[in-house]
Amino acid sequence: DYVVVKMIPDNRLPPRHLHAVRTAKTFAVIKWESPYDSPDQDMLYAVAVKDLVRKTDKIYKVKSRNSTVEYTIKKLEPGGKYHVIVQLGNMSKESSMKINTVPLSAPDALKIITENDHILLFWKSLALKESNFNESRGYEIHMFDSLMNITAYLGNTTENFFKVSNLKIGHNYSFSVQARCLYGGQMCGEPATLLYDELGTGKDSSATKSGRATDVAAIVVPVLFLLLVTLGIGFVVLYMRHRRLQSSFTAFANSHYSSRLGSAIFSSGDDLGDEDDEAPMITGFSDDVPMVIA
Repeated sequence: DYVVVKMIPDNRLPPRHLHAVRTAKTFAVIKWESPYDSPDQDMLYAVAVKDLVRKTDKIYKVKSRNSTVEYTIKKLEPGGKYHVIVQLGNMSKESSMKINTVPLSAPDALKIITENDHILLFWKSLALKESNFNESRGYEIHMFDSLMNITAYLGNTTENFFKVSNLKIGHNYSFSVQARCLYGGQMCGEPATLLYDELGTGKDSSATKSGRATDVAAIVVPVLFLLLVTLGIGFVVLYMRHRRLQSSFTAFANSHYSSRLGSAIFSSGDDLGDEDDEAPMITGFSDDVPMVIA
């Protein structure tokens, strides 16, 4: 025996499993399930979006018969904080969640140029890669002194550079540049950070590293060039000396060559003299003449 029981839908139940599928800079995709399975009619949902920074509210209406509902909340601001509430249109129990949108990117190519009594921070315009950024919003600059363990707000600018003065010798600083924060410093861009290793040299760490590499290259390249030139000159000198010695020896050998004997004749300095000029040269011995050794 069996019996079929059909539950009466309770429209006072809240939507189930409310969560964010995707969060971007200006929109968020949320998803939830109906209060009960397999609705047999269209269900009207109220999606309330509370801006926790601006303190404003917006309500959207969503109608669907599906068990799973997906909805995209648009016109959000980068780096914003929102409280999302979803409930049926009859103001039943609600499901809620918080969403933080993706902040603006950090400025690219942050560089430091050292002057006599100050430094200049340079960076690329954020508007080049962020369509949601207006240059009129500007940038704000912070500085962290690692020796004093203090973070200071230096100011803001709408330009792509900033002058920093009154730096102390022997201190290490970290500078950060980001899109200016809005509404009480709650909607900020991602910071671009660069270490300035002062240490009495007045140069940032990146500039020091590149400068050292440049100095090493400026020293090594000329030394290698001079070494190659010296080796080349040495090879040329050795080659010329070798050719000169070879020519001298050839001339000397030709001057002492005897065509009758078919060989060159050399004599030591002890054999040279007037008596040797008169004495006949011994060229060989006959086989039938005995050799007497005294």
